[in-house]
Amino acid sequence: MAVRSNVSETSRRRYSPEEAFTRICRYCAYQERSHKEVRAKLFSYGLFSSQVEELLSRLITEGFLNEERFARAFAGGKFRMQKWGRLKIVRALETHGLSGRCIQRGLKEIDGTAYTKVLRQLLTRKLAGLNEANLFKARQKAAQFAIGKGYEPELVWELLRDLTQE
Repeated sequence: MAVRSNVSETSRRRYSPEEAFTRICRYCAYQERSHKEVRAKLFSYGLFSSQVEELLSRLITEGFLNEERFARAFAGGKFRMQKWGRLKIVRALETHGLSGRCIQRGLKEIDGTAYTKVLRQLLTRKLAGLNEANLFKARQKAAQFAIGKGYEPELVWELLRDLTQE
């Protein structure tokens, strides 16, 4: 009877640089990736530092990796799909090791009017779902929710004042 290990196949096997390049090309073509994600994946293939750096530069020159493109896709996707605010998106992009310039370019994917509209919808839905008689507590809970999703506190409170006066 064969004994199974919990170790994944990629961590048991070392790939040659050409095999790794083929695999990582597929990995990058599937969805936009940050340099940090790709670097970690290449190291999981058992490559050495010099090989990883060489493959990274090759991926960049062949168009598989582009941090600005990643930032735009990430920011737009997180805003549209998960309704994240700018602050949370910035923090997430910083953890991916992106430069400030790339982060700013990524944030340009978020339209200002759509941003305010989504925040207004989130706050309206949250206020409607709260069983709180005290208006102050309801506002506080709704604000905490929106700020936790990464929206700017000043904007949240401004919209909350507008919504609760209507």
